[in-house]
Amino acid sequence: QVQLVESGGGLVQPGGSLRLSCATSGLTFSSYAMGWFRQTPGKEREFVATINYSGSSTYYADSVKGRFTISRANAKNTVYLQLNRLKPEDTAVYYCAAVRGWSTIYYRTYEYEYWGQGTQVTVSS
Repeated sequence: QVQLVESGGGLVQPGGSLRLSCATSGLTFSSYAMGWFRQTPGKEREFVATINYSGSSTYYADSVKGRFTISRANAKNTVYLQLNRLKPEDTAVYYCAAVRGWSTIYYRTYEYEYWGQGTQVTVSS
């Protein structure tokens, strides 16, 4: 059974940092591109970042570019999202997702096959 489990969310002040982790099991991790999405109540789930199967290519939403960094450790079957210089508008439930494929960029929700349960990030003073 495929599982994606996010962790690392929490409450942080504006300008602060968090590192989210997504531990996977039940899939051949190195064959999957991974993505991070986020969602707030009443809004559609939005793309945040993606990384290809090997970690050689990354792509970010304009709203987080320069502040967030996606990375992966294939030997640990884990993908990370480093969130720096956080803003209140970054507050959301952050979801990890996986899709098997060779494309460099996957930024649409429907492209992803597996999803985690989400972890809450709250940015507030």
